[in-house]
Formats: sequence, structure tokens, C-alpha cells
Amino acid sequence: MKAYIIQPYYSLNGKQDIEKCYNDMLELMDQCDESADIIILPESCHCQANMGSCGDSFLTKEKYTEHFESKVIETAKRCKALVFANYGYKSDIGYLNVTLGFNKNGEKVAEYVKAHPAPSEVNDPFMDTDYSYEFREPYVVEIDGLRYGFMTCYDFYFYEGFAPLALQNVDIIIGCSHQRSDSHQALEIIGRFLSYNTNAYLLRSSISLGEDSEICGCSMAVAPNGTMLGNMYSKIGILKVEFDPTVKYYKKAGFYGTKLQPHYEYLDQGRRPWLYRPAGSAIVAQERFMGYPRVCAHRGFSGALPENSLASFGAAVALGAEEIEFDLWQTKDGVLVSAHDMTLERISNGTGKIYDYTLEELKKLDFGAKHSEKFKGLKIATFEQILKKFACQTIMNIHVKEQEDDKKRERVEKICALIKKYDCLQHVYIMSTEKEIHKLFMEIAPDIPRCMGENHEHDFTIVDNAIELGCKKVQLFKPYFNQEMIDKAHENGIICNVFYTDDPQEAIEFVERGIDTILTNNYLAVANAIEEWKKHHA
Repeated sequence: MKAYIIQPYYSLNGKQDIEKCYNDMLELMDQCDESADIIILPESCHCQANMGSCGDSFLTKEKYTEHFESKVIETAKRCKALVFANYGYKSDIGYLNVTLGFNKNGEKVAEYVKAHPAPSEVNDPFMDTDYSYEFREPYVVEIDGLRYGFMTCYDFYFYEGFAPLALQNVDIIIGCSHQRSDSHQALEIIGRFLSYNTNAYLLRSSISLGEDSEICGCSMAVAPNGTMLGNMYSKIGILKVEFDPTVKYYKKAGFYGTKLQPHYEYLDQGRRPWLYRPAGSAIVAQERFMGYPRVCAHRGFSGALPENSLASFGAAVALGAEEIEFDLWQTKDGVLVSAHDMTLERISNGTGKIYDYTLEELKKLDFGAKHSEKFKGLKIATFEQILKKFACQTIMNIHVKEQEDDKKRERVEKICALIKKYDCLQHVYIMSTEKEIHKLFMEIAPDIPRCMGENHEHDFTIVDNAIELGCKKVQLFKPYFNQEMIDKAHENGIICNVFYTDDPQEAIEFVERGIDTILTNNYLAVANAIEEWKKHHA
């Protein structure tokens, strides 16, 4: 198989060079001939000039799209080759970053939508990126007996995506890219690592920022064993490489192994799941991307199961809870556990204050029978157990309780350490009524979002306290708030939770007043009501 990988010049001068860059791209396509079996063009290949925002770029490209696509199809027919080209497509709600493949008859045979839109694309109002928060398998198409996988620019950085792509048994990975800030060395490392981990040939087309540039560029072809078959670095033109896509790389399964296998199979034999970042279909959108209005399962699905228990949290998550809330105390021996009350009488068969017990002593108590005999023998849940089961599967509203001791700093440090350990910083926020706790989090982990809780005086100062302490949220306490407080919070960019309602109609009324997140013990009924409301108020 012979591949032609096109690397055009990309101008940083924007609109004044766009016409020239467009014509230069067409000229490079005209240089392709019937000796090519496959032709790859870079990302945004019909607009090789810096237009500023993604939206401005796509608007500029619109006038070229129809003509350029006809040129791509003409090139595929003329060269009797597969042609892969990336350019902006307009959907019903915005522009998509799409790589299209056309066969020798000019028929569309592939349509890959970029899996990981870059932050600039996510934040651009012209772009459609909502699709990227939903689970999908790696996109693979089979053409003439070969399996093709795809990556576009920012996709190359997500190494956790290499393993599921490898499992699709791909032969060739089509990479339409820019990656304008990376050095040649870095781009080579990424390319070699990708091919080696997927046992596939990488054909990557990028752009040149000028032949003297030491960044970007590196249109390349890489073999499954990591061999660089060709690299353009910052040259302008066409990289031509020949390879046999059926020749893969197999190695012994370890130094003493005899069986030959691809690298990813060797890894899977010894994979330890807990050593890897959470990933896959169970992962929900990060806190900053999760939409509103939202329903938070207070103490889990506590209306149906024992509150603050793994069973309660599991039921809420299984029912689709975007957010759960739970309370944390520190035991006598320094372990973080989840329970609402300071004392044990209401929630267990114990007596006294929860933090006067060690974890082992608490484990001897029953935290289920008070709810129902069906849950007799249920043990208290530790913070680490909660994270181990549910990290990144829902947003966690973590209520740090007021504790009568001098170990606040120690408690905050332990909470931060566990959040980091289970890699869920983007899926949690801290709720506290104590200014001191907020200040400690600001000092120790300023990147963890915080929510201001209502103080015991019910003096309507919660929003002012949130502003003072830089909180991203407030948790209003019914009935000690008013519309003026909601409006003031929103004017200062602060999200409003409300504690609480179990009445679906009241929940709707709260949302209509501007409340963003409803805490409830009656999760399913309230969530269903809000979902129905959203259908009519999208």
C-alpha cells in the first residue's frame, strides 16, 4: 500500500493569506496521482490560516466547503484512491469537527466526529460538542478488508483511549491534526507510542508553520513496532510511504514467554484496574460541564434505603442521579466515615458521639436495622469506600460536618488526599457551613470547588459569605432564603442548591424561581418531575 500524506503551509496571518493557502492546498492535491492508494489531509484542511476563534474559522470556511468537498471527491476518483479529509460540518445546533473518507468512486465511506473537542472548541458558542459527553465505542470502519481507526488533533493526547482502540483490531489509524504547540520530538513520541500500543500503522497529516519551525508539523507514518517510516518535520509538500498493512508486530509474552502477541494483549494479562485512571462508559461529565437544573440524591436514595450507605448511593447512581450528597465525620482513630448525625442513636444501635469511636468500634454497630429489618447488619461506610465504588460515576456533594475538636486541618488534608487518590477532583465539591473549613480548603486545595452552607443563625447571610469566601455554590436552607438571595447569587456567578424538598411540585416551583440543584430524599419522583419539566422548558 502506498500512502500520500499532505503537509501544507499554515499561515498565522489569518484572512489575508486564506485564499493563497486554500489554493496551495488544491495544488498539493493535484500533485497526487494513481500511484497513491490512500491520501490523507490535515485537520481543517480547507482553511490553513489562523482565523482566531473556532467559530470565526468555521464561518470563514463555509464559502469553501462545497467546492473543497467536490475537489476531494474528484481527487479520489482521479487517483482511484481512498481520500481522508477533515473539515467543519454544520449540524442543527452548531459546527462539528469531522473527518470524512471517500473511496475511489467518490462515495463517502467514513465519517468520524472528533472524540475529544479541545477546550477552545468546547468554549466556542459556534461549536457543537454536546455529543462528546455521551458514551460511544471507538469509531472503526472496514474498507476493502482493512480496519481503519481515527484520531483528530486533541484526541492524540488521551492515552487511555489507545487501549479500547487497540481492542478493535485496527490496521490503520488516520490522524488529521494540528497540535500547533508541540515539538517535533513530542509528536514523534506520541506517534510511536500510539502505533506500538494499538499494533496499527499511523498515518498522520498535519501542517507546517514554516520550514524553520521547531513545533507542529511532523506529518508521519509509523509502523506497529514504533519504526518511523517517514516524517515531514516542518517541510511543505507530500510524504510518500509504502507499507504492508497486514504486517503487524508481535512479541514474546515477557522475557521467558514463548507465545507471540501484540503489546496490548501482553498488558491486559497483567492489568490491575485500580492502578489506572477511571475511564469508560460509567464516567459522567465533570462538575463544571454537568447541566442544570439538577437533582441531588440527599444521603443517596435515602427515602428508600438506609441513608449515607453504599446501598443508598448505589441505588441513586443506578437510577441516574447526576449528583449525590453525603456527610463526613472523622473517627477517633482518624478515619473519615459517612453519617448525618453527630450522635449514633437515630441511625444505629449505638449511643454517643460518632467521633468518640474508632472505626473498628463503629463496625460492630448496625447501621441498617433502624431503617428496616431487611438491612440488619449494614455497616457504616467510609469515605474511601464511597470513592472506590462511585468516583466519577456521579457528582459528589461532600458535606464536611462541624466537629468539636482541633483536627480540622488534618481532616481537610485527608479529604483532599483521598479525592486525589481516586482521581475525582473534577467530580466533587465541598459543602460546609464553617468559614474555617472553607479557608482551609482554599489554602490546601484551592482547585476543589466549594459550596457555602447555611449557618445556624438563619440570618440570611449565606450568599454574602459565599461571595466573601469565593464559593462557586450556595446551599440554601428552606425556608431561610428569598428570591433576592437567589438573584444575588446568580449575579455573582454562584450556583444555588436548595435543601430540601421531597415534593415533586415544590421542586418544580424551586426550579422556576431559579434554583439550580434540588436536594431530595425522594430521588426518583423528584427526578422524574424535573426531567418532565425540562422537556417543556429546553
